[in-house]
Amino acid sequence: MEMIPEEEKKAAALKYDAERDRAPRVIAKGRGHVAEHILATAQKNAIPVYKNKTLINMLMALEIDREIPPELYKAIAEVMAYVYKMDKSKGRNLR
Repeated sequence: MEMIPEEEKKAAALKYDAERDRAPRVIAKGRGHVAEHILATAQKNAIPVYKNKTLINMLMALEIDREIPPELYKAIAEVMAYVYKMDKSKGRNLR
């Protein structure tokens, strides 16, 4: 029986300050243990997690603390809409 290794976990964290930024920025990213830490931190702080393999691969290619490029605006808008919906369902307001 051949063992197929599980795909390595990847995670990225975004931040958007409407007063300071023109677009969301990648503030953390990583694979393996770093990805697990990012996800655990999100869970600990009740931050919704959006899963999308294609998008995470694109975010992994970006530099930390850089705004996302215009090509990703639509995909990130979908993420932000998801997060907004999750926060609203939990009675939290986004600032």
